[in-house]
Amino acid sequence: MSSDTDQAVADLQTQLAFQEDTLAALNDAVTTQQHAILLLQEEVALLKSRLREQGEALAQMGDAPADERPPHY
Repeated sequence: MSSDTDQAVADLQTQLAFQEDTLAALNDAVTTQQHAILLLQEEVALLKSRLREQGEALAQMGDAPADERPPHY
């Protein structure tokens, strides 16, 4: 092989190594984000459940209906 061909192969190998590193870093980032998204979805579901329970408790206590406008409107 000629010197130019050797250099071209070396350049391609270097590019491939950088691409593999970048792909691994992106995969790690996506995995971390997916984990965070799942945790946030669980928290939102819990908050919705608690809010629903509080609304039902208020309705049972005979407080003002949830859709009634406050007096300042």
